[in-house]
Amino acid sequence: MDQQQLTARQFGDSAASYLGSAVHAHGQDLDRLRALASELQPARALDLGCGAGHVSYALAESGAGRVTAYDPAAGMLVVVAAEAARRGLAGIATCAGAAEELPFADASLELVVTRYSAHHWRSVPRALAECARVLTAGGRCIVIDMVAPEPALLDTSLQALELLRDASHVRDYRVSEWRAMLQAAGLHEQSFHGWKLPLEFGSWIARIKTPPARVAALQALFAGLPAEVRDYFRVTPGNDFEADCAWFETVA
Repeated sequence: MDQQQLTARQFGDSAASYLGSAVHAHGQDLDRLRALASELQPARALDLGCGAGHVSYALAESGAGRVTAYDPAAGMLVVVAAEAARRGLAGIATCAGAAEELPFADASLELVVTRYSAHHWRSVPRALAECARVLTAGGRCIVIDMVAPEPALLDTSLQALELLRDASHVRDYRVSEWRAMLQAAGLHEQSFHGWKLPLEFGSWIARIKTPPARVAALQALFAGLPAEVRDYFRVTPGNDFEADCAWFETVA
């Protein structure tokens, strides 16, 4: 299967675990999104790579009009539709597809948000170009994702851990790479916020159902990490660690 099919299978099979995941269901970034939606009151918004729909719920509960939860994994969309109905959020609709090919008209959305999804996309530049196309003039695009450190040793170590844990992983991009891609797409940075995300090893592998052979490889890789890598990511004896995350708020 190709990379998009692999992503859809990986996350379709794990949809329910992502709905209940504390890492995905909570966070200061979701609070920031609620505040932004309350301020902007967008009539039409897109949750791009919605996963279990936590961005969609935050936007719909905070004043956004119609919110489209968009994801390649049909299993995720089933979870989103059920949870939206449970919460009484009639303004949320679901749609399946790839980030690089958005089925929306030019200048048809006031807000696009992607959270913890872009590191699975086949082509971030193509997806960002699509975001710029569908946004109205002055519309906002918010990118929230794990990011790689700038030094090559730290970057390579993170990608190796991510790929062993999840075969659909493509890349956690560096902040410098994100800024270059956003600028090339015509999306102008208005604010940036970075933070550390604690990840508990057991739940990190359980969410995505990492196979035992890959878990063993992960444990071996953690055991052999150089001291400076262990220090940077604050790796514990149980292989818990902290990753870098970033919020880019841009305007079309």
